[in-house]
Amino acid sequence: MRARVRRREPVAFAFRIVLYLIYGLPLLWIVLTSLKSQADVISSQATILFAPTGASYLSALADPQFASSMRQSGVISLGTTIVCVALAIPMAYALARIRSRIPVIVLAVLVVLQMVPQTANLIPLYTLLSQWGLLNANAGLILADSALLLPWAVLLLRPFFSSIPEAIEEAALIDGARSWRQFFSIALPLARNGIFTVTAIIFLVSWGEFLYAVTFMVDPGNYPMSALIAQQSGAFGIDWPKMMALAVASAVPVFVVYVASYRLLRTGLTLGAVK
Repeated sequence: MRARVRRREPVAFAFRIVLYLIYGLPLLWIVLTSLKSQADVISSQATILFAPTGASYLSALADPQFASSMRQSGVISLGTTIVCVALAIPMAYALARIRSRIPVIVLAVLVVLQMVPQTANLIPLYTLLSQWGLLNANAGLILADSALLLPWAVLLLRPFFSSIPEAIEEAALIDGARSWRQFFSIALPLARNGIFTVTAIIFLVSWGEFLYAVTFMVDPGNYPMSALIAQQSGAFGIDWPKMMALAVASAVPVFVVYVASYRLLRTGLTLGAVK
């Protein structure tokens, strides 16, 4: 058995190296492009050897829309995360504890909702948000993003609550703890790893959401970072270094959240996958 494991180790190591190259090289290319001049990017003699410059970062930071777009991305991501987690926690707990056919039906509906293409929701959501007066408003985009990510959050959270032994709650019930007390004092603390994991994932995904942002934000002045980056592609060409500089700047908050939650993401997703 040990010999078989040892034989698999070089294969696993080589596989990880290939994955690192697949995901790392595009990121490296983005950073290198952001340090080039426009002439170096479009030159037919473009190579990885060039004279680095920070002009693209100065141009990105000087863009009057940069600060507002970063603020918009932060507000929308935080709002979406709060709404999704606040609704997903009780829904996931109920689906993990109810013993009937109802959870099976609800889970099947959630899976089907995850299969619906995002583009299929654009016209109905646009109509609803227009009727509610929420077009070009952060609240409307937060509601749209929450509707998109809530089924996913419930599906991710349910295994964590299912992994909590019911005997613990039954013991608390014998001691006189009511359902709400069991939920807040037992279920939530024991599932905190999963809750933090889902919170980090929802924030990371909502930060980079583009389609709803560019559709429901009618005024380009209200664009988040994902839409601002795409806006660099215009009829008169693309400022590649500035676009890549904006992408790097936009990735900094995501990188900070990822590093801060890496241990939770690694252990949390593994636990949730096997329960």
